[in-house]
Amino acid sequence: MQTKNNDSRAIDPSSGFDRRTGIYHSLRPSLSLPPIDQPLSTTEFVLSLLRKSSPPATAGKDIKAITYLVKASSGDSLTYGELLLKVRSLAVSLRERFPSLSSTNVAFILSPASLDVPVLYLALMSIGAVVSPANPIGSDSEVSHQVEVSKPVIAFATSQTVHKFRSSSFPLGIVLMDSPEFLSWLTRSDSSSVKPIQVRSHKRSLEDPVDYDRVGLFSLPLFHVFGFGMMIRAISLGEKLVLLERFELGAMLKAVEKYKVTGMPVSPPLIVTLFKSELTYKYDLRSLRSLGCGGAPLGKDVAERFKQKFPDVEIIQGYGLTESSGPVSSTFGPEETVRYGSVGRISENIEAKIVDPSTGEALPPGKNGELWLRGPVIMKGYVENEKATSETLDQEEGWLKTGDLCYIDSEGFLYIVDRLKELIKYKAYQVKLYRH
Repeated sequence: MQTKNNDSRAIDPSSGFDRRTGIYHSLRPSLSLPPIDQPLSTTEFVLSLLRKSSPPATAGKDIKAITYLVKASSGDSLTYGELLLKVRSLAVSLRERFPSLSSTNVAFILSPASLDVPVLYLALMSIGAVVSPANPIGSDSEVSHQVEVSKPVIAFATSQTVHKFRSSSFPLGIVLMDSPEFLSWLTRSDSSSVKPIQVRSHKRSLEDPVDYDRVGLFSLPLFHVFGFGMMIRAISLGEKLVLLERFELGAMLKAVEKYKVTGMPVSPPLIVTLFKSELTYKYDLRSLRSLGCGGAPLGKDVAERFKQKFPDVEIIQGYGLTESSGPVSSTFGPEETVRYGSVGRISENIEAKIVDPSTGEALPPGKNGELWLRGPVIMKGYVENEKATSETLDQEEGWLKTGDLCYIDSEGFLYIVDRLKELIKYKAYQVKLYRH
C-alpha cells in the first residue's frame, strides 16, 4: 500500500524525506502500472513494451528479425520472431495437453540455462500458471524441500536433472524439456493460425537514454530473481542477450569481444579482477559502456582504479532483494554513478523508512537504522512459512523489513552499512553463522 501525501511541503525535495511520517519518497517519476482490477500477466505486460516504436533497439526495424538470445558457447540463437512463435505454440500445447493447469497451479522448473527456458517461463505465465524455478545443481534434498513447499502440480526438467525428482510428487507428471515431444510443442505447424497473445501499451520504466543498441552479457542463473528480471527487462526493450552458461573470466572476455557486449552484471570482486587482470588486454573490450554492480557495496578506491583502466565504462550500482522482486534502488546517469559507495536513489513507486532497531523510530537523513521498504513489487510473504513472514513483513502497512543497516543522505542516496542479522554471503547465497 502506497500513500499519497496532500501536503508536498512536508517532503524534502532533495532527500524525499517526509518529516511528518518518517517516510522517504522516491525522487524518480512515478510509473503508470496496470490496474489491479484488470489482471495482466507478466507475459502480456512485457510483450506490450516490445513494439516497433520502442527506441533505440527496435526503432525502424523488423522486430521479428532481431536476435533476442544467443549462446556464447555455440552461437545458437533465438530471434524475437522465433520467441513469440514458440511462446504462442507452447502455450497452446500446454493448454491442450494439460487442460486442468490453471492460475492456481504451480509449475516447477529444474533445467540448466538454455534458449528454451525463457520460452517456457513466458508460456506458463501467459496461461496463468505460477513458475517455481530451482537451482539445477542443487542437492536432492534442496530440490525436494522446494517441491514440498511450493506444491507444484507439474514439473519441467531435462534428462540431466530429472533424477532429482520423485515422480509421485506431481499430479500432472514430469515433462522432459529435451524430449522430442516437448520440442514438437515449441514448433506446432498450426502456430501461425493460433490467436496471438494480446498486449496493451503501458508507460515503460525509467531507462538511461542511449544512442546505441544494447547487448547484455547474461551470466546470471535463470532460476534467480535477478536473472529472471534481466531476461524480462531485455524483452521489454528489444535488446540482445548473450547467454554465458558457466562463468569463466576468459570465456566472458571472449564473449564481450565477439558479440560487442555493451553491458553486464558484475560484483565488486569481479570489478577488482577486471582492473587487475592482464588477460583483459588480450581482448577488444571497447564495446563495453556500463556495468551493473550489486551484491555488496563498491568502495571508492576500487571504482576509481577501475575507471582509470576503463574510463569510458560507467558503473551503475544498485540494491535489491528476492523479497522485493529485484532492484529497489540504483544510480542513474553520469552524475549519480560517481557517488561511489552508494547504491543509488530509491526506485520509482517505492517508499522507504530508516528505522531505529531499538526504538522503532523512523529516522531522518544521515542516521543509521534498518531499511524498510514498501511498494507494489514487495512480496506477499514466504510460502508455507507464516513465522518468517510475520517477522519480515508488517502486514498492516505493508513494510518489508530488510534486515540491512543503512542510511539515506540529504540528497536521497542510499548507503548499505552492515547486515543486522547474522548472515554472510557465500557464492551469492546467504549462509547463517553458527556460534560455538
